[in-house]
Amino acid sequence: MSWGLTFEKLLLIGLIAVILIGPDRLPGYAAQFGRLIRSLRDMANGAKDRLREEMGPDYDDVDWKKLDPRQYDPRRIIREALTDESAPPTRPGQSPGVGVAAAPVRESAYAQRQRLLREGRPAPFDSEAT
Repeated sequence: MSWGLTFEKLLLIGLIAVILIGPDRLPGYAAQFGRLIRSLRDMANGAKDRLREEMGPDYDDVDWKKLDPRQYDPRRIIREALTDESAPPTRPGQSPGVGVAAAPVRESAYAQRQRLLREGRPAPFDSEAT
């Protein structure tokens, strides 16, 4: 089901506005709506200019499309995370594959709980968690 704003829906909204507001007052409301849209656009441009001033030359280096939340698809992110073969874990500040062997990886709380349940032992309980 698509809830997008189509031309037909806009036409229907306009027709309802003409009936409810009346043809005498409609031009005044349309002008007021136009001023509102113009002021919102000016506010957005002002915020953009202020951000550009405060960030300085770094503003042009930011990839704004990369920060657009509409591009994130949780299914794609999970799929990539599950199929991505990651490098072996390293200690903070250590380059992968360089120097001493990596520190042992701590077991996650979920993995620890599952292991304890398989072994027939009670899972850890935190009395302060609730």
